[in-house]
Amino acid sequence: MNGELTEGEYLPSIRGLAKDLKISVITTMKAYEQLAEEGLISAVQGKGYVVNPQDREMVREQHLRQLEQHLQNAMDSAKLAGVSQEELIKMITVLYEV
Repeated sequence: MNGELTEGEYLPSIRGLAKDLKISVITTMKAYEQLAEEGLISAVQGKGYVVNPQDREMVREQHLRQLEQHLQNAMDSAKLAGVSQEELIKMITVLYEV
């Protein structure tokens, strides 16, 4: 989503990436499957996974979903810490302006 990989670029093999990251092949496979379900990559028979062309609106929507989740986590933490809505808004404003 950040443009680091270009359209048509092949991803590392599942086994190769798992080895490089020192994680399970199953975990890597699940990550690739999730990316495929989200339309970011496609499986190419006998070749692996390739980066799909990205629609700017789809990429924006992906970023917004991530942002919403992060904000929800921040709000949950703020509530647990007794931070008021006004304080939270001020914190976000200060951080946004930095």
